[in-house]
Amino acid sequence: MKRLNPKYIRIAAYILVPLILILLIGGYVAYSKRGALLEKAIDKAKLKAKRDYNLDVKIGSAKFTGLSTVSFSDISIVPDGRDSLLNIKNFVVSVRIMPLVLGEVKLSDVVLQDGFISLVNKNGVKNFDFLFKKKKDSTATDAKADLSHLADNLINQLLYKIPDNLSLHNFRISFKSDSDQLKLLAQTALIKDGQLSSTIKVNDGEATWHFAGKMHPSDKDIDVMLYADGKKVELPIIEKKFNLKLNFDTLQTKLTEEDHSSGETRISGSWSVKNLLIRHPGISSTDIVLPEAAIDADVKVGTNYISIDSTSLIHIKKLTAHPYVKYTLNPVKIYELKLNTGWLNAADIFDSFPTGMFDALDGIQVAGKLNYHMNFYMDSSKPDDLIFDSGMDKDNFRILKFGRTDLTKLNSPFVYTPYEKGKPMAPHLIGPENPEFTPLQQISPNLRNAVMTAEDPSFYTNHGFVMEAIRKSIATDFKTKKYKRGGSGISQQLVKNAYLSREKTLSRKIEEILIVWLIENNRIMTKDRMLEVYFNIIEWGRNIYGIGEASHYYFGKSPSELSLGESIYLASIVPYPKGGLYAFQPDGTLRPGLHGYFNLIGKLMAMKGYTARDTNAYGFYEVRLREGLRRQIAPVDTATADSLMKQGGADDDGILPVVEEPVKRPNFFQRLFGKKDTTEEKAEEKLKQKEQTIKEQLKAQIEALKAEYKLKIEAVDTTGGRTRKEVRQEKRRLKDEEREKEKELKDKMP
Repeated sequence: MKRLNPKYIRIAAYILVPLILILLIGGYVAYSKRGALLEKAIDKAKLKAKRDYNLDVKIGSAKFTGLSTVSFSDISIVPDGRDSLLNIKNFVVSVRIMPLVLGEVKLSDVVLQDGFISLVNKNGVKNFDFLFKKKKDSTATDAKADLSHLADNLINQLLYKIPDNLSLHNFRISFKSDSDQLKLLAQTALIKDGQLSSTIKVNDGEATWHFAGKMHPSDKDIDVMLYADGKKVELPIIEKKFNLKLNFDTLQTKLTEEDHSSGETRISGSWSVKNLLIRHPGISSTDIVLPEAAIDADVKVGTNYISIDSTSLIHIKKLTAHPYVKYTLNPVKIYELKLNTGWLNAADIFDSFPTGMFDALDGIQVAGKLNYHMNFYMDSSKPDDLIFDSGMDKDNFRILKFGRTDLTKLNSPFVYTPYEKGKPMAPHLIGPENPEFTPLQQISPNLRNAVMTAEDPSFYTNHGFVMEAIRKSIATDFKTKKYKRGGSGISQQLVKNAYLSREKTLSRKIEEILIVWLIENNRIMTKDRMLEVYFNIIEWGRNIYGIGEASHYYFGKSPSELSLGESIYLASIVPYPKGGLYAFQPDGTLRPGLHGYFNLIGKLMAMKGYTARDTNAYGFYEVRLREGLRRQIAPVDTATADSLMKQGGADDDGILPVVEEPVKRPNFFQRLFGKKDTTEEKAEEKLKQKEQTIKEQLKAQIEALKAEYKLKIEAVDTTGGRTRKEVRQEKRRLKDEEREKEKELKDKMP
């Protein structure tokens, strides 16, 4: 072995010895002055709290009790003019030396006894609103924040504030508002040798919670579970505030890895819950229970996006799926979602449905394999260009036994009971023994074609779903920020009416989609039978069910005798059946507001060869309401009538009132102090309503024009004997012609 040269040893000694002496002298000076440094740091913190957040911070005493241990007593924080926020009797904290040398504060040991945090929100005044105040940064620029750095810093700051060892006794956390209150008392909370245990009393002993598990914050290794003694963990404050009932047996959180590199923060972990119960009016009218649910997630945060990687895995009992979710914030918001189950046993999928979610399918037995896939992409600046595709592949899939609902019941005569506001109405026999039942062959082709054109043009060729209609529905709802356009075709409407309730919940919608898929993909019913049942059970007006009743009610004739105009009218009221009578004027003629709709549906029918082209609005002027109903019609302006038709025209009990001009009567105080209604104001209001009516008519004509030219342009390709250049020129000519006519209509807008 080669010996070191004594010369190099002497040089190293000359360098290291003075350096060690300097460190020792500096350490001694710092140690001897640490009390003064501590006081200076505390004074600086108090001033900052007062200046930036208007907080009055008081500390009874603070002193070093070890090399890196500080003991505090009687700490209090009170926002100016607000209720006391925090109070701690005794607080001892130790920090790690090496991270401190590197500029990071990492807690080593914490002892806390007898304290409280009190969050108060009374009459809109909060004692914690300082938490939401943004700090002013003179160095800030217009550059967008780097989300990856923010995520990395947040996680590390949070983990660094969790001590390696903790001893907490009698610490209270309370929240009080005008209507809510929550009290938590942590009797004990201990972290020792990487193990967390705690006992927390909720609302003076209503429940006892426990946080327990593995806690190694320095190694970014956390596995913690929340559960309650002898009962579920319940969150009544959430139920009261959001009308969401939520409870569970256990909730487990795992953090296995966190890393930041190449402009991206990656977080790996898992979250699982057992016997999760959910109930919300928008989700389901009954309790939904998931016995087991979990996600193993790989989360990625970039400079301007956050995503769940496709390597993640969702578990719901035996059902597994790979999700991909990405949300991009700037320069524009982009939403991406993909879901793929891969091939799974169909029985495992159906057995994994949450209890209480799909009642009609409860008990169903299936065999074979299924594979579900879904792809969604939307750029918020171009919602009309969104991508949406959803489908389920099958391999030898078959139904062995129906569950609670026999999906074949519609193939033979059955009793249909409609519901209004959850109440059963008079039952209807759907079959030849009912004189109002109308076989499909005895329904006017005009009506069949008008309804299919309006509701589901590809009914005979699709498999229950029209992806283009669903895409347009999503885009419209996004642009209007409300549920405005439905994407349901005839198959979905039939299932909703025949098998399910009319409640507008997420679970009911998913159940509807599943039943449609089962019927269409297992050939449980023919298309003709589906259409026949559809026409005989849907609502056409107040207590008017089936086309037999409807055609006699409105026009005093049988369904086979319906004219083109009468058929288009009946198609127009399918989405809003209770408002059907509002379409008519006192003399039995149709209101002008429907003129554009007739032209639109009529032209679309003509394009498909269902009827001849007609310049007289496709029977609009020939429709006459049955004379016996006309006395119920009172004068009302077109704009108001259109609004009432869309609203269904029914009161809270689902009853259609006699059509009268709506008058909003002022109450006593409005009459006494309100602005008087002058003749001039009435005239101005009528003028506004007239302008609105004209606008609606012109908009309808523009839509009809666009639909007509779209079909014309598409038809150019099918015309033989033209070169590609001639086809392009013809399409360009049609497009220019469309723009010119559209401009003429827009110029007429008031």
